[in-house]
Amino acid sequence: MIYTDGACLGNPGPGGYGAVIDCNGERQEISGGRKLTTNNRMELLAVIEALENLPQPSIVSLVTDSRYVHDAIEKRWLASWIKKGWVNSERKPVKNQDLWQRMIPLLARHKVKFNWVRGHTGHPENERCDVLARTAATSRGLLADEGYPG
Repeated sequence: MIYTDGACLGNPGPGGYGAVIDCNGERQEISGGRKLTTNNRMELLAVIEALENLPQPSIVSLVTDSRYVHDAIEKRWLASWIKKGWVNSERKPVKNQDLWQRMIPLLARHKVKFNWVRGHTGHPENERCDVLARTAATSRGLLADEGYPG
């Protein structure tokens, strides 16, 4: 199981991501942040960093409170964006292409089922990820978000 969350203090603003990875009874927590970013970018980065952390191809149940991330995969928006040359249903460029493109090989490497949970409702792992993300967003020495145009 993987649980992920992203946070942004202002949108855009300083942001952070957090993930809890529970693999065969071993629990690992990861987090990080960026100086100037968006909430959606941090939600995506949480998933990417967690999947990159898996040492071998895996079958993963991933829990996110981000409809943006969940729906892009489970409703096949990502596949449609790729097919249409990275434009959305409004014929505008898809936002966060750099992160979606970073995620594509991870989705090919791992078999991932995305599950949505409402945020801030007491789900223990989602709440923990939120704490990790918010703590990361307020930490010193945040890296630049190279893909964010702001």
